[in-house]
Amino acid sequence: MADTMKGLSRTHYCGEITNALLGKEETVCGWIAKQRDLGTLIFADLRDRSGIVQLAFSDETDREVFQKAATLRSEYVVCAKGIVRERESKNTELANGDVELFVNELRLLNKAETPPFEIVDNTNVKEELRLKYRYLDLRRSEMQRNLMMRHKIVKAAREYYDSQNFMEIETPVLVKSTPEGARDYLVPSRVQNGKFYALPQSPQLYKQLLMLSGCDRYMQIAKCFRDEDLRADRQPEFSQIDLEMSFVDENDVMSINEGFIKYVFKNVLDIDITLPLPRMPYDEAMRRYGSDKPDIRFEMELVDLSEIVKDSGFGVFDGALSAGGKVMAINAKGAAESLSRKEIDKLTDFVKTYKAKGLAFSKYGKDAISSSFEKFLSEKTINAIHTAADFKEGDVLFVVADGKADITMNALGNLRCELARRLNLIKSGDYKLLWVTDFPLFEYDEEEDRFVAKHHPFTMPKEESIELLETDPGKAYAKAYDIILNGCELGGGSCRINDPEIQSKMFKAIGFTPDEAYARFGFLMDAFKFGAPPHAGMAFGLDRLVMLLLEKESIREVIAFPKVQNASELMTMCPAEVDEKQLKELGIEIEENK
Repeated sequence: MADTMKGLSRTHYCGEITNALLGKEETVCGWIAKQRDLGTLIFADLRDRSGIVQLAFSDETDREVFQKAATLRSEYVVCAKGIVRERESKNTELANGDVELFVNELRLLNKAETPPFEIVDNTNVKEELRLKYRYLDLRRSEMQRNLMMRHKIVKAAREYYDSQNFMEIETPVLVKSTPEGARDYLVPSRVQNGKFYALPQSPQLYKQLLMLSGCDRYMQIAKCFRDEDLRADRQPEFSQIDLEMSFVDENDVMSINEGFIKYVFKNVLDIDITLPLPRMPYDEAMRRYGSDKPDIRFEMELVDLSEIVKDSGFGVFDGALSAGGKVMAINAKGAAESLSRKEIDKLTDFVKTYKAKGLAFSKYGKDAISSSFEKFLSEKTINAIHTAADFKEGDVLFVVADGKADITMNALGNLRCELARRLNLIKSGDYKLLWVTDFPLFEYDEEEDRFVAKHHPFTMPKEESIELLETDPGKAYAKAYDIILNGCELGGGSCRINDPEIQSKMFKAIGFTPDEAYARFGFLMDAFKFGAPPHAGMAFGLDRLVMLLLEKESIREVIAFPKVQNASELMTMCPAEVDEKQLKELGIEIEENK
């Protein structure tokens, strides 16, 4: 039978047992990380969320306590009371590795079976096994630090926005389905058979309604849901630091929120961020970096070769340009020795995943240039390319040509980041932030053969673009802005439409009839009739923010119980089947997908 804690109470966490407590009697609780039985001496590392402290037992220890210490195994749960003393053998790998607790009372609160993997940092255990036993994985100090970082960022968000007069207001989790963008998760109603709620993709409509309600400044740590394919930085359920403001323009929103970023970096990482953050229009970001979320920690900007190679006689280039596309390049400076021909071939396969038809290259070795395309060009054109791209000995030049400029820029933009990873151009602890502004209002969906909102259909057009809503929507720009950290979209937002006439034009531009628009968003359109203030807002991806500050590769590392690639949770094995009774109550019948 296990011991109890009756009569004992924890005085400190394990990591708090330091030199400051030398000679004092303290009590700690936690899990045994490992035990070392040396005959007359026994040592055990006790772990809790704060760290590890060494427990020590010797021939001076009460015999009953010593015998109990001899039975300790990994992950046993114990409470230990003793005197803090200096260790004879210091452990420099522990923050408190120069002290130990010499135990005079030991309670064995629970035994444990041998865990399926060793609970240590820097583990090489497969992620699937870690997620199946996530409750064990979370005991690791690294995972505890990740969760603590998340806690600190949420705490900082509440502190900062409260200081800026924001109210934290909860919005519903069961909402109306308004499909436009990612798929909704649907929840059937038992009471109203045949009808469904949706889980919110964001609190967008409600936070706008709060501005119409006079709340003026709203924020929320909001849970959001999107039924879409997973990536390293995407989960079906995720958290946002969500906010909205009345009587403001985009500059006000950006100023308030870069203040939040400065507050987080200082209070969580003790790093000073210089404000204001740089701003870059969308068109410039695409032209220079091939991405609307440029990573500015390294150079390697795109070079437009379209005018140089125009009418060059090389079919690949001429064909792309005649179709209205672009020929562009990036120069991997000093990469000639690092990139073999085999590796360049792999990079060709890489750009094809971004719809590029191929990848041309020139490699400037010690003795000569090897190229896949220069033999098709005149010497004058080759020299002009080398000059434009600053192509010199030791460099590798990569060129993409496509009839669609977006494909050219996107392929090179992703290649640029892939090369930075392979060539180790990115330094740990280097955080680079900027705003990307002036986004296109629409993008064209070829599958649906219509324009769709690039952000959402409530985004305010720039003043000079309002007339384009009906005449040339593809050229309209939005009062929209994204904040970028190290090549990842950290957050984004826009000024919102508060004029019913502009909102109607927006719906028309994306192909909604008045009846369709009212059926989906009538409650919002009606609200606009009763005095809507100018308002704007944004949302930060909380999971992504934590991931980036910790320099992790996946948001699964900063979410306590994440989903995997097929949107399932390996620990509880959800989603799972439900019994027939539940389905009948909801009026649902399951059919096999064909």
